[in-house]
Amino acid sequence: MLSRRIIGFSCIALLCGLFVTARVRRTICTGFLPPNSMRIPVGALRVGADGAVGGINEAQYNAVMDQLQKIYGPIVASLGGTLKINRLWSDPTVNASAQRIGNTYVLNMYGGLSRHPAITQDGEALVACHEMSHHIGGAPKEGTSWATNEGQSDYVGVLKCLRLMFADGGSMQFTRATAADPVAEKACQVYKDPKDQALCVRTAMAGMSVTALFKDLGHATTAARFDTPNPTVVQVTYDDHPEMQCRLDTYLQGSLCAQPASAKQSDTDPAPGTCTLSQGYKVGMRPLCWYKPQSGELLGLVSRPTAAAQVGAAISKSSGLSLLQSAAPWQGL
Repeated sequence: MLSRRIIGFSCIALLCGLFVTARVRRTICTGFLPPNSMRIPVGALRVGADGAVGGINEAQYNAVMDQLQKIYGPIVASLGGTLKINRLWSDPTVNASAQRIGNTYVLNMYGGLSRHPAITQDGEALVACHEMSHHIGGAPKEGTSWATNEGQSDYVGVLKCLRLMFADGGSMQFTRATAADPVAEKACQVYKDPKDQALCVRTAMAGMSVTALFKDLGHATTAARFDTPNPTVVQVTYDDHPEMQCRLDTYLQGSLCAQPASAKQSDTDPAPGTCTLSQGYKVGMRPLCWYKPQSGELLGLVSRPTAAAQVGAAISKSSGLSLLQSAAPWQGL
């Protein structure tokens, strides 16, 4: 684990390089994806594993960026900053990144990622929300950096940003998954209001969209699934990109957390504005495959490997549906 932590910090040092010019402190943070060589230029027709062609078009891409600017421009202004979204549609890079230049909160949104066949507008919104959350997602941070770490940016990107994006009428026409996952639908029944259930399913399915991209980039033979949570328990919080299944677990837990989008996070304490056992929440906690809870969050925490093994065994017998009639199996997962 020590070597893993060293590797994580090495990646942060490499990818969050600090550049100092005459008067401007300029920091570039890690991308939504690990560095990769995939490129999808304008006009390229890339076919996905399911036969889908392309991703979203330029107008759809701009609609997502317009929505993010509309919602987060004023929020960043209230923090004394300026939000700048670099709309790099013609750039074939399959990634996105966050950058801080003085008081300017920069998002670099590359068109190559948007053209990947796995990406819907809802998925693109999640990517943009992840990068936005690097700026305002709170603790845990990437070492001593200004930036929220990767797992927290996934979690807050769903828990806060996507909810704000999808609550606005401008997102009603966004492209999204054509069918909801039945396990996500059952899990989201932890909400009583049908509208809250629908929002939960929509944010979870946005996460499923981008994990199909992870699978392609990693040449994985098995897809991530909502009913196969990662059983890993880290000994220290992992700041770099979690693996594919762990990220999907994070998207689901962010969707299940009932903290209001308006609840503020802290730059030093990971608990405020999130779901923890110590605050009385039974679902929606950050997965232990990347997050090490602080001592005050551990009240009533069950053993993750034991719980995951029980869930996995029950799912194999029940196809994951009857198991999710109650929220209990998802506690701490």
